[in-house]
Amino acid sequence: MPLISANGVSLAYEESGNPADPAIVLVMGLGLPLVFWPDAFVDGLAKAGFRVLRLDNRDSGLSQRIEDGPHPPIPVAMARSVMGLEVHAPYDLADMAADVAGLLDHLSIGKAHVVGVSLGGMVAQVLAARSPKRVASLTSIMSSSGNPFVSMARPRALGAILHHPKDPDDPASVAGHLVHVMEVIGSPGFPADPGALRELCERAARRGYDTRGTARQMLAMLASGDRRDELVTIAAPTLVIHGLDDPLVPKAAGREVARFIPGAKLLEFEGMGHDLPAALIPKFVSAIVQHCRAA
Repeated sequence: MPLISANGVSLAYEESGNPADPAIVLVMGLGLPLVFWPDAFVDGLAKAGFRVLRLDNRDSGLSQRIEDGPHPPIPVAMARSVMGLEVHAPYDLADMAADVAGLLDHLSIGKAHVVGVSLGGMVAQVLAARSPKRVASLTSIMSSSGNPFVSMARPRALGAILHHPKDPDDPASVAGHLVHVMEVIGSPGFPADPGALRELCERAARRGYDTRGTARQMLAMLASGDRRDELVTIAAPTLVIHGLDDPLVPKAAGREVARFIPGAKLLEFEGMGHDLPAALIPKFVSAIVQHCRAA
């Protein structure tokens, strides 16, 4: 398990594929470690001719926990965000984007294709906006612009992600919690195989899921506010993928991202919720590979 120091933070990462191939970086969503990327997704990109890099974002997996700084209650931070008020946090999305750039620096990669899912999509957007020379192409999956008025989750979905495992230090309890979350926010048109879902969640729990770190990542998102002014500056060729049945980040959020990024292409899937269902992975891989090659 490689562990590096990048942007002043200790980050864990893994890579697949041929190191001589073009690099593609996968940035995972809220609180989840890199193993939550489905194997078929990672393998599909590697077999298509890409050097696939995955990292544990700060405060997740085996990467460093950021315990210093302000930690306002999440409900208070959410209310301040909706009202357009400043939200204080230990770090923001720009810091997380700089972590990704730091990984590229460590590996002596000047430019990479960047794929982000959910919170990771927001990190990828910020990286593309603020470090355009580092991003060959951008793929933003089930993500948003930070505009709270198009990003309102359904109450049950929001409740699931705000809920904590009964015993945050017990991997079995954490895995059970993650299974419940994915059952709530997952794709109604493509229900996950129960055994495969539990195995994936157990892998994530073993690698490291930190409820306090997840809260800090959520604060980073809220502290970064509405980023539509940044989205319009993105020059990288952009693909936006979103589910039409996403209960956590509504389809309107994905459509807004595609509308604000110049020239972005929007790919929507009926029956897709807030996950990467196995049945759709071949379509995701095909679309991303075609997008990256065109770029």
